[in-house]
Amino acid sequence: MAIIWLWKFPRRSLLAIATALLILFCSSNPMIASTLVRTLEWQYFPPDPMPAVEAIVVLGGATRPKSPPRPWIEVLEAGDRVLYGIKLYQTGVAPLILFSGGRISWKEGRQSSVSTNPAAANPAAAKPSEAKDMAEIAQAMGVPQESILLENESLNTYENAVETAKILQQKQINRILLVTSAIHMPRSMAIFKKQGFDVTAAPTDYWVSQESLAEMQGISSATFINVLPDTEALHLFTRALKEYIGLGVYRLKGWL
Repeated sequence: MAIIWLWKFPRRSLLAIATALLILFCSSNPMIASTLVRTLEWQYFPPDPMPAVEAIVVLGGATRPKSPPRPWIEVLEAGDRVLYGIKLYQTGVAPLILFSGGRISWKEGRQSSVSTNPAAANPAAAKPSEAKDMAEIAQAMGVPQESILLENESLNTYENAVETAKILQQKQINRILLVTSAIHMPRSMAIFKKQGFDVTAAPTDYWVSQESLAEMQGISSATFINVLPDTEALHLFTRALKEYIGLGVYRLKGWL
């Protein structure tokens, strides 16, 4: 709007610039961003003790595929999902662990780890699904192959739930532990419950901890720094905003 108004309405243009800067300042404020993130992350906490279930479901969005010069699969910030899911399996709370997630390719469209099309021999189409990447990490950490289930088709959270339901319903499995990032858990829980699962939240990958929040809110030499714009705070604010938009869109679509 500032650009549109710049020549004919300079005062309006200045107002638009000031508004944009205020929005940027607020959304990159660490205290504001942490508070917004907390409204999502602190809706669910890992249960203690962890209940025994029929399967652990780990949602994708946590890995990069092996692709030169990467020597192996790499984990992202959300890689805590994979590690925590494996840890839960190793404690014996479930006999099976299901990894859910396809692979999005912006040029090729939907990608699956298994293709029956001989023409899909190009390198882009050959990339394994996120589920297969997570399974490879799990096997490297000692999880036996016979305890792993793969859901390779889903490209978003709604499809995670729908495709997972197809697999687990065939095995008459209903009681699950759902593992995903804490900020992503409210939307994920609503969708999996909609699919009829008896689901217990097992969140991980918390951005805001009680200790970090207390330090931020306390009066110290860092208090002034905590009100200054910060790129990481802007990233957190954007993640939380995306989740709230996702909740709204999914509710309008009837997926929740």
